[in-house]
Amino acid sequence: METGAAAGTFAGLGGFDAELTPLIGRRADTVRIARLLSGARLVTLSGTGGVGKTRLALRVAADAARSAFPDGVYVAELADLRDPELLASSVLGTLDVANPGHPGADAAAVLAARLRERRALLVLDNCEHLVDACARLTDALLRAAPGLRVLATSRQPLGIAGEQVFPVEPLPVPDARAGHGLRDLNGNPAVALFVDRAAAVLPGFTLTRPDAAAVAELVRRLDGLPFAIELAAARIRSLTPQEILERLTDRFALLTGGSSVAADRQRTLRALIDWSHELCTGRERLLWARASVFRGGFDLESLERVCADAELPPAALLDALDGLVARSIVNCRHVQGRSRYHMLETVREYGHQRLAASNSLDALRGRHRDRYAELTARAGREWFGPRQVDWFTRLRLDHPNLRAALGFCLERPGQARAGLALAVSPRHYWMTAGLLSEGRHWLSQLLAADHAQDGGDGDSRGDGATGPETAVRVHARVTDTYLRILQGDPDADVRQALAACEAAAEQGGHRRDSAWVWHHHGILAVWREDYASAAELFARARTEFRALGCLDAALECRVKFAIAHACGGEAAVAEEACGEVEAAARTHGESWLRGMALLARALLALRADAPADATTHARAAIARLRPFQDWWDVAMCVEVIAWSTRNDPRRTARLLGVLHLLWESLGGRLGAAPFMRTQHLRLDAAVREALGAAAFDREFRRGARATVDEAMAHVLDDPVGVPGLTKRESQVAELVAEGLTNKDIAARLTIAQRTAENHVERILGKLGLASRTQLAVWTYEQRGGPARGPRRRGPAERSPAD
Repeated sequence: METGAAAGTFAGLGGFDAELTPLIGRRADTVRIARLLSGARLVTLSGTGGVGKTRLALRVAADAARSAFPDGVYVAELADLRDPELLASSVLGTLDVANPGHPGADAAAVLAARLRERRALLVLDNCEHLVDACARLTDALLRAAPGLRVLATSRQPLGIAGEQVFPVEPLPVPDARAGHGLRDLNGNPAVALFVDRAAAVLPGFTLTRPDAAAVAELVRRLDGLPFAIELAAARIRSLTPQEILERLTDRFALLTGGSSVAADRQRTLRALIDWSHELCTGRERLLWARASVFRGGFDLESLERVCADAELPPAALLDALDGLVARSIVNCRHVQGRSRYHMLETVREYGHQRLAASNSLDALRGRHRDRYAELTARAGREWFGPRQVDWFTRLRLDHPNLRAALGFCLERPGQARAGLALAVSPRHYWMTAGLLSEGRHWLSQLLAADHAQDGGDGDSRGDGATGPETAVRVHARVTDTYLRILQGDPDADVRQALAACEAAAEQGGHRRDSAWVWHHHGILAVWREDYASAAELFARARTEFRALGCLDAALECRVKFAIAHACGGEAAVAEEACGEVEAAARTHGESWLRGMALLARALLALRADAPADATTHARAAIARLRPFQDWWDVAMCVEVIAWSTRNDPRRTARLLGVLHLLWESLGGRLGAAPFMRTQHLRLDAAVREALGAAAFDREFRRGARATVDEAMAHVLDDPVGVPGLTKRESQVAELVAEGLTNKDIAARLTIAQRTAENHVERILGKLGLASRTQLAVWTYEQRGGPARGPRRRGPAERSPAD
């Protein structure tokens, strides 16, 4: 029963229906709401349809009925009430009081009189379609009855003085970047809800390893929305989780068949969202449909550029947006001091279907593409400067929109060349963002589509046989080849590709791309440890970039010239080049090249056998490079730090695990920078010998299985808790070491006992330990303290939870 079904009371031995299914994943929310109710007289649970507001309110009310409200808890279900004039009399009926016989002021007066001397809780469920009437009645009742508290559920707040709004969020879903271990997934609230409801329709259903990935992706695609998850789980009678997932492309046709005793709007996902749509104004509906072209979120400026026109002018758009936020159709969050908006995927897809039905989809998607082409071009122009990190952050936030714009260019005839321009600006994006595979995907697909759209003739041939290629196509090919180099494609293949790029650039007179080809040849020379040739190529490219007025590209070649000399040339020349790059970068407020110069200095210090200096420079470089998620260059910094800590084999083994994590994230063939590979293998062998195979593997796994934040904290010597664990897991491990039971841990951290149990199991699995005692010993070792177990407890302290 996700939303209420009938009016009732919890007072005394009142007969409100018991819960038929468990409420999953909401324990922390019920505690927070109860705390709000203890201090505020009106608490409104707001959120999109199907998020579970009613179930949550009824659980809080049931708990409160036992202690906090001696004169009763009364529940008024308002979903089926259409006439606001009947509101007071309908609520009065929940008190089991005779109706005064006609609607309006008399009923409100009787209701106020009945509640005036009571310490009671009134639950007003589903207020959104009567929000003004509910606001007036609630305000009057709270003024008349000082002992009254009101708990409302609504897709928008009531908007009266003293209201505390509690946004009800969807259930947490599994991290898409994490694995699909059964232990972790069974502890996830969205997965647990799916499994519980599936077992109700298919007795014996449990989560198995073959189904784990499909169930995880299914609840992610459903945004953790409880109502949608329950409808999907009901399909388990006739479909496997994978089959449900495959049919989710039309979720509104698939997700039907809710409870036969529920209201019509509670039986299908479409009916539930239809209810929200009916409550919107015409302009709100129009904006809902138009905003569905965005993916992953949007800001106000982008919304205005894409969605505003004569039919929906900017001032009206802002009012419509405010209305959609108030109705929980659009969610608003503040990111770096600016408002950013997004819709749940289910809500967005509903709007998208409405937009398609209006025959406006292509026009809006074209405007959306133009907006992000403009945005990325501007980012490219302003990349070298003080806003570099800001631009990168903005592009990362809008990455789903960039994907959608590129997809439009790929799907629509004649748009591939516009897609190529979008895909190569700014040039650094795919490299610094650690998205090499995705960059290659878009570039190769768009290049092929552009070639096909021109019928294989003219400048799209790419072999120079029938005429020069356009600048954007040559630049795309050069960029694609560089991504191939960074992913470790075979040397012969990339050399052949570079030769073709060089010929196309020369034939078309594209001097900038010719210079980038020389730069890329320089990278390959570094890979071969031919540092003299590399330095010469970087110097040649730099000269051309300076002649063209491309200062940022010239400085990039200069810093790589420094790296080539740091590895195998003249140290003094490398030092001079580093100083030049750092001075120019400081003058322009640039960050990424300063990080690269610090990497060159770290390599110089390592070559001079100054490990402390090497570590200092490498950590400073990471601080500059990490905001860009430039894992390629961060990995080289970690390699330097690992060599500098080789006298601490345990720490070095963990750093080698971190390197494995970083290189895997780049999705290529490399396990180390090619010019560092020999040293890397020597270090790996030496540390294995020093530690022994078992200890080495244990420490290596701790680095390789860490989150990025944990890994970087270890690299920078800035621990976030016990190494290898999240902050919460670190807290749990410390409490296990103190001898606390799962029940004790739950009480200490104010979490569910089941959650504490899941944390302990997850920690044991992550660390490869077999028991709580081993965990306690491990935790003491990480503290640097004596390796001792937890204190022994007497019989009275022992718990079955252990």
